[in-house]
Amino acid sequence: MITNPTRQRALRGHKPARPTPRIANSAEHQAVLAFRLTPRDRWIIRMLHEHRVLTSHQITALAFPSFRSGRMRLRELYQWSVVDRFQPYISVGTAPMHYVLAPAGAAVLAAEDGIDVKELGYRHDRALGVAHSLRLAHTVGVNEWFTALIERARHDQHATVPAWWSETRCAKHFGDLIKPDAYGRWRYGDHESEFFLEYDFGTETLSKLAGKLTGYAALAESTGITTPVLIWLPTSRREANARRLLYRLWHELDKPSTVPVATAAAELLDPQSSHPSPADAVWLPLDSTGHTGRQQLHHLLRAWPYVPPVLPDFAPARTAAQSPPPHPMPPTRGPNGTEEGNSWLRKPSSA
Repeated sequence: MITNPTRQRALRGHKPARPTPRIANSAEHQAVLAFRLTPRDRWIIRMLHEHRVLTSHQITALAFPSFRSGRMRLRELYQWSVVDRFQPYISVGTAPMHYVLAPAGAAVLAAEDGIDVKELGYRHDRALGVAHSLRLAHTVGVNEWFTALIERARHDQHATVPAWWSETRCAKHFGDLIKPDAYGRWRYGDHESEFFLEYDFGTETLSKLAGKLTGYAALAESTGITTPVLIWLPTSRREANARRLLYRLWHELDKPSTVPVATAAAELLDPQSSHPSPADAVWLPLDSTGHTGRQQLHHLLRAWPYVPPVLPDFAPARTAAQSPPPHPMPPTRGPNGTEEGNSWLRKPSSA
């Protein structure tokens, strides 16, 4: 041992946690949940099913007034077998708790949609399998990107996030041509824009990243819809290298205007800001003729005047077995202090 230079902190394992009693999933337990679950709880269930895994920090930032209140409620949902959790190992510090959908939560979601759990496409082993996925960090990173965007909207009365589709949902709709990391919409005042997100984690080659423009061009040609592509990179240096390659391949497209592209780097966010987010002035269009400097997210359409306005009633066809996407914005509180769901939440009909 005296010849081992590895620090003791790097050798530590997880501290054994006291076992938390949990309620077994049964028909009787699911009946009790009808009384216990709030609209916010049901929103969390849908979000976990849609986006696979969310950390405790992300859930509390999205839907709770404080981390303590969120942690206490998540503990109750875990005890009721509505959610499951795991904590990835890191050599320095402690990772936040990661939450996934548990069997009781899947049963509630399937019952709301009027389908069986099998039709929902849920399997408990697959839900927990994300803990060992090599794409866990990438999935959490994409979810953190949207969490920051939604948190900004929660503190800005002019902003909202009307849509946030996961990589899985995007693959079901567009997978034969392209598989974006996410699809989203951002509304600020009277301006609303939609976009595909490519979240670069620095693990793939820039040539592979740039090669995705061909798929987006094929999608635009087949659908007749021009949708901007936002590429988020970790550093300014990697962004500069990516832009050179992207610009060359973008110009080689038959119709470059059908694939508007903008890039940004995470290190450009202001660390002194109370709510730094991708909505800040960090975006640089690939074809920035006449529009110099970084743009805010809702100002990007100024660089692409040929992009048609977003249709408010956009709702792609889906099969009966596919659950509807949850609204990204969490439930709000009514004037009497009780939780109220948004229009996308089913409310009990009055007798």
